[in-house]
Amino acid sequence: MSSLLVLTNLPDAASAHALAVLLVEERLAACVNILAPARSIFRWDGRISDATEVPLLIKTSRTRYAELEEAILRHHPYELPEIIAVPIELGLPGYLAWVTAETTATTLSC
Repeated sequence: MSSLLVLTNLPDAASAHALAVLLVEERLAACVNILAPARSIFRWDGRISDATEVPLLIKTSRTRYAELEEAILRHHPYELPEIIAVPIELGLPGYLAWVTAETTATTLSC
């Protein structure tokens, strides 16, 4: 099974944490890294915007992507959130197997 690295940004640490926990609890992600706040410059509604955002790095399996995207859209505070999925071409086989196992809905916790 192939794995994905999904990127999104949240407006603050609290919303980033809440989304990360939800995604892992629902087995839509094996792991979510909450990064340090970043400054984002972008055009929105015809104006240049300057915002502080909290990036998330989400590791998931390709088979769970549609559900993951739906959950992000449902719980994200932005009207149009950034959701970008990048295929993981290579990686430590044991780690990638763990990502697959943790994002399988029927996996039981130890």
